[in-house]
Parts: sequence; C-alpha cells; structure tokens
Amino acid sequence: MPVMTAAAIEEFLDEVFPHRQGTIEGIDEGRATMSLAIEDEHLRPGACVSGPSMMGLADVCLYVAILAQIGPEPMAVTTDMNCHFLRRARGDRDLIANARIVKLGRRLVVGEVQLFSAGDEAPVAIVTSTYALPDTD
Repeated sequence: MPVMTAAAIEEFLDEVFPHRQGTIEGIDEGRATMSLAIEDEHLRPGACVSGPSMMGLADVCLYVAILAQIGPEPMAVTTDMNCHFLRRARGDRDLIANARIVKLGRRLVVGEVQLFSAGDEAPVAIVTSTYALPDTD
C-alpha cells in the first residue's frame, strides 16, 4: 500500500525538485502514471518528442513510484538508466509514462517505465532504471 498520496508527492516535489516536468495521474502499489503536455520545447525536428524529454519524464515517474512506497526521500538518486526508443513519439499528443518497480531493496530500486503517445497502445520507448537509496543506519 502506498505510504504517500499523489497530492503529497506533488507537494514534496514542488519543494525539492521544482524544475521537474510532468503531472502525476495516479499511483498504486509499486506503480505510478504521469503525463507530460508536449510543448515546442519538447520537440525535435520532424515534430516528434525529443529523447531527453522522454527520458526526463521516465526518470521522474519512477521516482514518484518509489516515493509512493518509501515516503519522502530527497536523496534517492538515479544510478543507471537505459532507454530503448521504439518509435516516434508524436509531438501533437501528450506523453504518458507508466512506471513499475521491479525490485525494491534496502539500497537499490530497479524499475521499468513504458512511454506512450496518448491514445496509442504501442509504447514509444521502454526505460529501465536503478535508483540508489541512502543509508538509513
């Protein structure tokens, strides 16, 4: 069961990570969904969403899933990220991220994020990532 609500996570992120992009759409046990309204700054030539925009949303979405499970922790940090771009992310639709925690350990969290153009069933990218949690000793 999540230990933080979506509203509490948004408030926490506003304080410790105010420059992040995206909106939390929902959280569940080990999962989070976010959306990013695509603006001109997210586009690359050809009217498709840039890789950095997609990877940024994936990173934040997994962080949200982690916060929902462990509570407010500003020092949980990304240690590894691997992105497979599968197809063009449409620049005329929101970008949707669905994060899932694969393993939540004492020091490391491994997760997967699927990214979609809103309304499409096939993902535009799949991201795997690892977060390091600070020592609690």
